[in-house]
Amino acid sequence: MTIETQQTRRFPSFSPANRPLMLYTLLLLSLLLTNTVLSPLFAASKTSDTITVNTPDVSSILPAAGNQSAAEQATAGDDGNRATKPLPDKAVESTAPEDNPEIVAAAPRAKNVDLEKPISQSEIVSPSGVTAVEPASTGKATEPVGNAAPAKTDTEKPHKQPFLMLGAEIEPGTSTRLSWLPEQSFQGISAPTPVLVVNGIKPGPVLCLTAAVHGDELNGIEIVRRVLYNLKVDQLSGTVVGVPIVNLQGFRRASRYLTDRRDLNRFFPGDPDGSSAARIAYSFFQEIISRCDALVDLHTGSFYRTNLPQLRADLSNPDVVDITEGFGATVIVQSKGATGTLRRSAVDSGIAAVTLEAGEPMRLQEDQVAHGVKGIRTLMNKLGMYDYSSFWGDPEPIYYKSVWVRANQGGILFSEVKLGKKVDPGEQLGTITDPITNVRKKMLSPYKGRIIGMALNQFVMPGFAAFHIGIQADEKEIAKQATEEPEDAVNHSSQVTPKGENKLTRTKPVAQQKNSLPAVDSE
Repeated sequence: MTIETQQTRRFPSFSPANRPLMLYTLLLLSLLLTNTVLSPLFAASKTSDTITVNTPDVSSILPAAGNQSAAEQATAGDDGNRATKPLPDKAVESTAPEDNPEIVAAAPRAKNVDLEKPISQSEIVSPSGVTAVEPASTGKATEPVGNAAPAKTDTEKPHKQPFLMLGAEIEPGTSTRLSWLPEQSFQGISAPTPVLVVNGIKPGPVLCLTAAVHGDELNGIEIVRRVLYNLKVDQLSGTVVGVPIVNLQGFRRASRYLTDRRDLNRFFPGDPDGSSAARIAYSFFQEIISRCDALVDLHTGSFYRTNLPQLRADLSNPDVVDITEGFGATVIVQSKGATGTLRRSAVDSGIAAVTLEAGEPMRLQEDQVAHGVKGIRTLMNKLGMYDYSSFWGDPEPIYYKSVWVRANQGGILFSEVKLGKKVDPGEQLGTITDPITNVRKKMLSPYKGRIIGMALNQFVMPGFAAFHIGIQADEKEIAKQATEEPEDAVNHSSQVTPKGENKLTRTKPVAQQKNSLPAVDSE
């Protein structure tokens, strides 16, 4: 007997007769899913000509919208949930309709701060480049956003235009803190360099003050602070830019050099594809120095040496001469500057620049700082930027030639002269004593001149540059040396006779000596 069993089907058959039913069911499920889940995310409302997409609130993970352009703010939804991208520092293209060209977008405006008011650690400049920003004005009328007051008309605005630097607009009558970040280190440990800007009410030149290009030179930092933090914007014509610590890497380590042991002041104007030092120099020169009309680069002596307050300047440049004449009674040393220095690179780029040397490294010296502050204020008065009254003593000379006197033996150096002292040939400058043999030798001056730089008492090696003597020259000597570089001679003299011999030693010129020591240059 055969027993037949019937197998129960749990699912409908996919026979051709049932296929329309299945397709209809899938269509209903997809419509239901769209209406209940996806439709709120894609609900669009049209405001003017701009489509605003409502998205979930992600304000906790997005940057603040302080950098929105006026056009973006005007088209944002009333609920404020529109997802936006932060604008770059530089000005962006307008997104306004072509039929309404008055709505524009521009660079963020730097917040006006009181530089005399101390700030907390949390308020220090951020790597974005601006302490705080708000939508900037471009000189054209803008649509009011929310409860914002209408933009001022051209007749209400100051005559002077905003000053642009580091992607921010600094309005006339504004003082602010910006930041410069060369981006030559790991992003997580990089630190921005503060840049102080005071933009006066009236038009005028842009004067830049830089300090601590060598990280162990402290006097210039205090000079920049005193000058910038005592300016009144309503009395200033032009703009003053101050960078108190250019070489922040070296400053943190109390070192003259960068972390890669390179001298930053030998790599200007820099190279965007070069070494780390060259890239840092390029970034600083392009983003800050190129925005200025005049530059005062502040330095001190190097390697336990001290300098009489003095200007290093290329006196063959008329614009540079104008700067030196504004510093009052300050010694001037003729010098084009070494290749790669910030001063020389600025002059080669058409920016009038001088170096102010004052004092010694790793110390803050009140007399040197006061002289530097007084000199810069006198310069600003001469440039018509600020009304300062200052009184100086007798004018200081210009030295078209200077030489270094070097140690002939190693030992303990004790100086017998002081900075600024006038010396004659054969006059004793100091002594060097061998601590083992107790042999003592005198260091004598080979020239008549003035001590404008000298080493501090210390242990020295043979060849150490100990005394820098400025030598005044008459008109004939000045004309003769017009094509020579007189700064920082080696082995007593760099002047060459017509026969190509050194006057003092009757040897080959220093430049031709194979084993000659490099020139000392504290810049």
